[in-house]
Amino acid sequence: MDREDYLQLSGIQHYAFCPRQWALIYLEGQWEENVLTYGGQKLHRNVNRSEFTESRGEMIISRSVPVFSDRLRFYGIADMVEFIGDDVNGVTVVNKPGLWRPLPVEYKYGQSKRSSCDRVQLCAQAMCLEETFNIDLDEGHIFYGRPRRREVVHLSEGLRQETMQLAEEMYKCQSLGMTPPPMYGKHCERCSLVEACVPSLAKRQTVSQYLDRML
Repeated sequence: MDREDYLQLSGIQHYAFCPRQWALIYLEGQWEENVLTYGGQKLHRNVNRSEFTESRGEMIISRSVPVFSDRLRFYGIADMVEFIGDDVNGVTVVNKPGLWRPLPVEYKYGQSKRSSCDRVQLCAQAMCLEETFNIDLDEGHIFYGRPRRREVVHLSEGLRQETMQLAEEMYKCQSLGMTPPPMYGKHCERCSLVEACVPSLAKRQTVSQYLDRML
C-alpha cells in the first residue's frame, strides 16, 4: 500500500488544539518556540534518552515506537508502549515468551486539559497499535509533567469517532493546500505562533464552514 501521502500522527494534537496552528506548522513549515514548546521538547528528550526496550518484571517497556494506521492514514512515533503480561488478552512480542497487552503512554509537559487534543493523539496511537497487533484496546495513559502523574484515558467509541473525524478534516485541508482562517480564542494566548497567525483579525467561522465553502 502506498503510504507517501500519510500525515504525521502528532499533528492531530495540533489540529484539535487549532486547525490553523496545524496548517502553519505542517503545511507551511512555520515554527516558533515558547516556554511550553521548549518544555515539551525537553521532556520528550528525557523520555527517549533511555534504551529503546527494557524489562521490569511482568512488563516490557518500549520507547520511541514507530506506528502507522492505514485506516487513519497516519504514521509517527509513540513515546512509550508498555507491554503488560496478559495470557488472555495479550499478543506475542519478539524474543519474549508469553502474551503481552500493549498500553500506549503519551508524555506531555503541562497539565491535563479540558480540550480533547491530548486524548485524540493518544487514541490515534492506540488505533495504530490495534491495527498492528490485531487487538482491541480499552485504555491508554497520558503522563503530565507538571503534576508528574498519569491520567487514564478510556478509548470510548465517542473518542474514536472524534479522532477519525479530525483525521478526515486534516486530509481535506491538505488536499486543498490552504491554511484555515484564524479563530481567535483563549487558546491563542498559549500559542507560540500567535504573531504569525494574527488571530485578532479573524472573522468568526468554524473549520467545517471553511471546508464546506472551499470544497
